[in-house]
Amino acid sequence: MKMKALASLVLATMAFATTASAQHQFIVNTKPGAAIQPTMYGIFFEDINFGADGGLYAEMVENRSFEFPQRLMGWNTFGNVQVNDANPAFDRNPHYVTLSDPMHHEKRTGIENHGYFGMGLKKGMHYNFSVYARTRGNANGRIRVELIDSQDEVIARQTIDIKGNEWTRYMATVTSPKTEPKGFMRVYLEGRNAVDLDHVSLFPADAWKGLLRADLVQDLKDLHPGVFRFPGGCIVEGTDLASRYQWKNTVGPAENRPLNENRWNYTFPHRLFPNYYQTYGLGFYEFFLLSEEIGAQALPILNVGLACQYQNDDRDAARVHVSLDNLQPYIDDALDLIEFANGSTDTKWGKLRADMGHPEPFNLQQIGVGNEQWGPLYPERLEKFMTAIRAKYPKMKIVGSSGPSPDDKDGKQFTYGWEQMTKLKADLVDEHYYRNQQWFMENVTRYDNYNRKGPKVFAGEYACHVTQPALPVPEGKNIFEGALYEAAAMTGFERNADIVHMATYAPLFAHEEGWQWRPDLIWMDNLTTVRTPNYYVQQMFACNPGTNVLSLTENKKPVTGQDGLCATAAYDKNTKQYIVKIVNTSAEAKDIEVTFKGVKTLPAGKVTTLHSDDPMACNTIKQKNNIVPQSATITPEGNVLRVKVLAKTFAVYSF
Repeated sequence: MKMKALASLVLATMAFATTASAQHQFIVNTKPGAAIQPTMYGIFFEDINFGADGGLYAEMVENRSFEFPQRLMGWNTFGNVQVNDANPAFDRNPHYVTLSDPMHHEKRTGIENHGYFGMGLKKGMHYNFSVYARTRGNANGRIRVELIDSQDEVIARQTIDIKGNEWTRYMATVTSPKTEPKGFMRVYLEGRNAVDLDHVSLFPADAWKGLLRADLVQDLKDLHPGVFRFPGGCIVEGTDLASRYQWKNTVGPAENRPLNENRWNYTFPHRLFPNYYQTYGLGFYEFFLLSEEIGAQALPILNVGLACQYQNDDRDAARVHVSLDNLQPYIDDALDLIEFANGSTDTKWGKLRADMGHPEPFNLQQIGVGNEQWGPLYPERLEKFMTAIRAKYPKMKIVGSSGPSPDDKDGKQFTYGWEQMTKLKADLVDEHYYRNQQWFMENVTRYDNYNRKGPKVFAGEYACHVTQPALPVPEGKNIFEGALYEAAAMTGFERNADIVHMATYAPLFAHEEGWQWRPDLIWMDNLTTVRTPNYYVQQMFACNPGTNVLSLTENKKPVTGQDGLCATAAYDKNTKQYIVKIVNTSAEAKDIEVTFKGVKTLPAGKVTTLHSDDPMACNTIKQKNNIVPQSATITPEGNVLRVKVLAKTFAVYSF
């Protein structure tokens, strides 16, 4: 879209001539109402779509510790290469490779790794290589590390001398002279002396804290999230309990964190990734660090003693789930996690946090137990967790679940879940909804009649899955239509801020070549990221949340979809700003007059709009800025704001 057109679009949403007659008259009562929680708009991370290994976690080597069930999965080998486990460097990751003499002066021994869908190399970027190594026998050894481009040309190399037969970490830096989206790495044995190699690693030098992709961390920071839910999602449950996410396996030295199967590796036969595992290099400690970095309250989710109920029959509960009599280790995990996050350095788990580099507490305030559980198996287990947590940590907020559906169309699971969470006095109840445009529009008023005396609401997973057969959604993409209807529903979150305390879109990340679920908030390849229209909707809400709801009405009724319009208003006590959000889902522009009762004059302000003439439009790797917010100044007349909101537009006005 050309700049002249963009300017016209913004101006069209700003104001119409004072002589025009407004189609709609909105009244804003400027008396502050219910508080809007700082956690209202946040993010949810689950390791799906290669969101961790191959995504946010910046490690470029796949199967770096040779622990995948097929030990050399992800590796090509040549010459004399063996997998061994005698006298390993790490007891929980015992396998390593031995590179030995190929027994001919014209032959070579080595290993080759293509990473996750190739290694994205950037021109001028330094890459930090590291390996744990030792020699066989008393003689020293040597290896050569090379970066290779997609044409099989060597573009960078370094040699490393291996000295002694004790496991030692060796490091080298290689610099790419070119940008290459499909590079890879080779490690050669030089000379005749055999060497053992383990935890073969390559990170870009710009990785945040040496661990996470800098561009993805920046994407998260720019969202200004108030809450960060992790690590899932269904991986908390696991296909079976053996593959559930166990936080204690994700802390301590990364080299000795045991591998775990990712439950999404073969869940979808049409998107099969048998090489999808969790190395846990991105673990609970790193999640807490990231929460601090992006300014969000952490919300860890733990297993409640149930494997995924979608994948297991509750009638076989004795075999697939943990019995009530054997639940204590799971409860202990929850108590120990709180100690890890908040405990003093003279406690077992607080000391581990300090030893990892963070002696100060993380100030954890809330914890979720269970993901999308339903039926009587869940509340009877959750109750035991809640009793133990509240006895030891009475101020800790506990988040329960209402099940996988946002209504009772699939049975009475939703109503039953809420009844049980209310009975147990959970602090918040996690609701999930992946539905179409019609459902989102119908549910703008969803929370208007919720019980104000019960638990608060956490919209923990939601996204508009567009259904419009005449206009098929581009494969794997997020289209503007979905983002617009999410914005409409979010006006309902804000208007009901007295009961809706948190909301997180899902899923967060997706790799262009490794996705299994769509839509997703942020897309990536190995070199760059894409902020979707849905991302910008989240950002516009999170950057303009306000501290208190203001009443916004038309004809004394909330604006909840009449004539395709949804609107809400807020006041920010900290910045002394009035904020109005208007969503026009209709196919026609709307002239709107907004009167602010209780003030005489509004100062000049700012309007930010998100618009597309094409509801199927999306942002892509090659065209990142098809749909981006546009901002301009706007001047009210006294206490009246007159605007024209274009068709298919989300606009935020602040004064």
